[in-house]
Amino acid sequence: MGAPLELVANRAQGTGVYPDGEALIEAVRAVARGPLAAVVEDCDRKGVYPESVLRHLGNTGVLGVHHDDRRALGQPSAAADFGLAIRAAAEVSRVCGATGFMVWCHQVCGVYMEQSRNPHLGGEVLARHLRGQTLGATGMSNPMKTFAGIEQFLLKAKREGDGYLVNGTLPWVSNLGDDHYFGAVAALETSANEPAHEIMFIVRCDAPGVERRNCPSFSAMEGTNTWAVRLSDYRVGATNLLADPVRPFIGRIRGAFVLLQTAMGIGVTQGAIDSMRRVEPQLGHVNQFLEDRPDELQAELDGLVARIMNLARTPYATDQEHLINVLDARAQAAELALRAAQSALLHAGARGYLMSSDVQRRVRESHFVAIVTPAIKHLRKEIARLSQPVLPVAVAA
Repeated sequence: MGAPLELVANRAQGTGVYPDGEALIEAVRAVARGPLAAVVEDCDRKGVYPESVLRHLGNTGVLGVHHDDRRALGQPSAAADFGLAIRAAAEVSRVCGATGFMVWCHQVCGVYMEQSRNPHLGGEVLARHLRGQTLGATGMSNPMKTFAGIEQFLLKAKREGDGYLVNGTLPWVSNLGDDHYFGAVAALETSANEPAHEIMFIVRCDAPGVERRNCPSFSAMEGTNTWAVRLSDYRVGATNLLADPVRPFIGRIRGAFVLLQTAMGIGVTQGAIDSMRRVEPQLGHVNQFLEDRPDELQAELDGLVARIMNLARTPYATDQEHLINVLDARAQAAELALRAAQSALLHAGARGYLMSSDVQRRVRESHFVAIVTPAIKHLRKEIARLSQPVLPVAVAA
């Protein structure tokens, strides 16, 4: 059957580093296979937002294990564990890719808050975030694409007193509610001879100048509470500023941003393999003639997980080789999810073509893993850019 994810992770990361890690994974698995499994079809078909499940996951302490300061979780001596955070989010994605995506949204928002070193976003504010008592998200799709030369900044900022006023619209921001918040970036209005300058900040959905609008329906991920967000003279000041300027901050956290996202691909792939194994007793006699069989996919996934766990030891490394490896692992996770989900559909046959089938849902979830920022094409573009040889600077005679 291949090694379970937790055993692969232990082999790569070393056992005994987090003696509570396995108990934590079991707690997450219980939430995923219990309360989450009970609502997963409603999330997919009816767009039900599983907020209670996210809060329940927060109660386990798993939403904060990748943070440096884990005192809020009752673990004052534990160091940040990105590997454990990825494994936990993968267990969620194994049951529901949409909820796994929202776990990532919350996790990476916590990264913004902690790494900003803004005292207004630390302390009890961050502690409540780590416990899932408040829920956060990320509006970084447009900025990440802009930094890669794919889009232009959609939010614009202008100086106002000791802060900024921000205007513009982000077309898709997920995991939002009336009292939720998310990280965003705006380009500062500058004169022609000034260099580009951006700021990063927290947007609170219940603050003045914030309006949420309905999005068109998606083919999957309808339960993610995704909205278009319009900012009208939204105030950014000392209490909600994450970075000014932005580019050094993004350079420091982008590896962690992408690394945490691999959990979606891992979980969707493992869920597809689980579905394939379930039909083996009835259909194995004919499924044996298909490519991408469960044992083969499991071995490939196990190797990828081991690789990701090794990268997770240094989530904030900024050297070029590390970043290329992180981007490549994220791309591999997306590509493997696509293959595994399609193979699961072929293994299931007609029953996998029913809208109520977890196989059908997982096919659509795998498409999301492949196109959500950074999409496979975005990842490959960045890998190609980073892989360009650096030419020596000519020295005048």
